[in-house]
Order: sequence, then C-alpha cells, then structure tokens
Amino acid sequence: MKLKDKVAIVTGAGQGIGAATAIKFAQEGAVVAVCDLNRDAVAAVVEACREAGGAAEGFSIDVAERDAVNEMVAALLKRHSRIDILVNNAGITRDARLQKMTLKQFDDVIDVNLRGVFHVSQAVVDTMIEQRAGVILNASSVVGIYGNYGQTNYAAAKFGVIGFTKTWSRELGPKGIRVNAIAPGFIDTPILSTVPDDVLARMREQVPLGRLGKPEEIANVYAFLASDEASYINGAVIEASGGMTL
Repeated sequence: MKLKDKVAIVTGAGQGIGAATAIKFAQEGAVVAVCDLNRDAVAAVVEACREAGGAAEGFSIDVAERDAVNEMVAALLKRHSRIDILVNNAGITRDARLQKMTLKQFDDVIDVNLRGVFHVSQAVVDTMIEQRAGVILNASSVVGIYGNYGQTNYAAAKFGVIGFTKTWSRELGPKGIRVNAIAPGFIDTPILSTVPDDVLARMREQVPLGRLGKPEEIANVYAFLASDEASYINGAVIEASGGMTL
C-alpha cells in the first residue's frame, strides 16, 4: 500500500475526482478526511472508502470559510496527531463572458477555487513543518494554463493555484514538504452534466486519445504524487489531459 497509515485530507470529495481520490487513498491504506459541502455526499463517500477497506471520516465544510476549515483540522489533529497529505480539490464554476460576468460569479469562484486552497493549506502547514514531512497537492486545470472562453474567473483561480504551487514548493521544500499540482483536461464528472451532447463530442475530438478522462485516472496521479514513489517531485504541474493541448 502506497499510503499506509498516512492521514489525508481531500476537499471537494463528495463527487467526481475528489470522491475517486478519497476512495483510491483509502484503498492505498490512508486514513481519509472526506470534506465537501454536501453532507449526504460526504456520508456516501465515507462509506465507499470503508467498503474499499480503508478508514475514513467525514466533514461537511465550505473551504471558503476559514473557521470551518480550522475546526476540521483541529478535530483531525486531536484524533490522529498528524496530517500527512492535503489534496486541494474543491472547486466550482460560474461561467460567463467577461462582459456578462457578475461580481458575485467572479467572487464565488475565487473564494472557493483560490482562497479555499490558501485557507486549507495554511491551516495544515504548521503541523507539516513540525513533522518535517508532508505533501500538498493542488487541483489546477488546463484552463489555468491555456485559458478558456467564458471562464475568466476559473482560469484566474487555476492559474493562481499554479502560482501557489511554485511558491510553496520553494518555501516548504527545505522543510520536507513537497507541493505539486495536477492540471486535468476534460474529465467525465458531474460538472459536465449540463454540457450538450454536441459540445461533449467536440471536446472528445480535441483529445488525441479520443475520449474524456475518468476521475479514477486523475486519482491515480494524486496517489502517486502523495506517495514516497514521487519523493523527488516538487513544484511540478502535471498535465493529465490525454494530450489535448499538443
């Protein structure tokens, strides 16, 4: 098991990539803190982690709310005395063209996708420094590298996450903490449920592999980066997109 007895936080773990990552980590032996706004989804993923043979506990929190984040981290430390892995996966979309985007649409995405990453990372970093060990993994996106029509807020947040990753890897590497990011491409998750079939078809055509990615394929990359097998990878942004940006 790659992550045996590691204590891991996965945000946005109620569905999609986050849920797949929580279950994968449980399969690899981690104790998983399943974090999401949706209480029912949290309970379902906790149960799935346990059915996979792992240990898990759930927290219904909004990563944009610092007090809730602090309470979750404090509860974990009280029970386990350590935090080894953080996967900053929580994210939302509120798409609109620049001329049409409201301040609320902009702020909502920045609060969750960028400020939320800052909140949870800052809440765990002192513990990781004391341990002289830890892994922080951030969810960026190919949109954060290349931009995308109608996603000013999302692109800005995901590009900002890359900035976090590069900066923290320099600050925290000497303290035994690795920080990396994944930039997924088009992944078949509930976030695509409202996308028309013809648009999905065009998305597939952009990918040399001819299909959308699976959440489990991103979870596998997270599990590798969280493990000692990736012990010399720090400050990387790994694109997992099926080659769509070639």
